Amino acid sequence: MSPYDPSAFPPFAVTVDLVVLTVRRHALCALVVRRGEPPFQGSWALPGGFVRTDEDLAGAAGRELAEETGLCAHDPADPGAVNGAHLEQLATYGDPRRDPRMRVVSVAHLVLAPDLPAPRAGGDANSARWAPVGELLGREESASDAGEQVPLAFDHALILADGVERARSKIEYSSLATAFCPPEFTVGELRRVYEAVWGVALDPRNFHRKVTGTPGFLVPTGGTTTRQGGRPAQLFRAGGATLLNPPMLRPEV
Repeated sequence: MSPYDPSAFPPFAVTVDLVVLTVRRHALCALVVRRGEPPFQGSWALPGGFVRTDEDLAGAAGRELAEETGLCAHDPADPGAVNGAHLEQLATYGDPRRDPRMRVVSVAHLVLAPDLPAPRAGGDANSARWAPVGELLGREESASDAGEQVPLAFDHALILADGVERARSKIEYSSLATAFCPPEFTVGELRRVYEAVWGVALDPRNFHRKVTGTPGFLVPTGGTTTRQGGRPAQLFRAGGATLLNPPMLRPEV
């Protein structure tokens, strides 16, 4: 084997960035932090950080998730865990100019969890908040933040857009939408998840028929709730089905 000289190759760093999505007040929201240090000091960015020398990518993503939200990633080997967030690798971003400090390759991860609490800032971030994805991607304006709307740092607008599209497309053919719900939920609560993620209004009767008629998608718990007001609504939990057949196609808008 030919001799290998590590110094012959330029060094570069690896980071993980998290697209953390949840539904708050019937809107799809993403977690963003305001950077407290250069580069892009004062700009909003996705949470994330450098991968340490003693951890793999999944470990780095899980650590950043715990630091930013207090959540642990869901362990498929422990289906009974109720506090785990859905975590999956999204994509890799390696434009040589994406970070002005040095060559940095980022492996982005998508995180989904239900009704997450107010975030806390950590690391080099001096504040954190949930923001509607439409506002962050420049598709709508929030009156309360209209004066501070600036582009996301680095290439995080691209990463966020990719994460949102991944979520929107996957709930068409998988049970991923239930990751936005508590362990027990009503069909109406699940429908509002689809409406928030897709940004559309769905017919309640047709939606109820589709989700309850798909084998293995929803399993009745035997309980009811009045937390939505009105008559008691039946409670369900996510079933064992991972693929929806036929898929729940996104309405054209």
